[in-house]
Amino acid sequence: MSFFESEVVRAEMTEISELQEDVYKNVFKFPSMSREEQRFHVALLEKLIDKQRVLYARLSLSDDPEAKMMKNRIVESAQMMGLPKDADMNMIFSNMTKMLNVMKAEIDKDS
Repeated sequence: MSFFESEVVRAEMTEISELQEDVYKNVFKFPSMSREEQRFHVALLEKLIDKQRVLYARLSLSDDPEAKMMKNRIVESAQMMGLPKDADMNMIFSNMTKMLNVMKAEIDKDS
């Protein structure tokens, strides 16, 4: 069975896609959201990043050629956004999580 034929992988990718849609449709509304809505939005971002981190780990561990191609596309996309070629994606995910913690602290501070 190929990597992408796995029910678990397909379910995770579907959930990631749905989370991305939810996050992206409200991202520009964030400054005008209530504190509770902002907390919910950050929680969605946390869930999305966690799922992306797990998927990236699965891609990294897989020998499937399609999984390797997808992992390479993720790295190439990161480079197009300005990240160095040798960027550690696990560090990127950790930094995103730290940024979300800062956002939560700011939301709670203003409450």
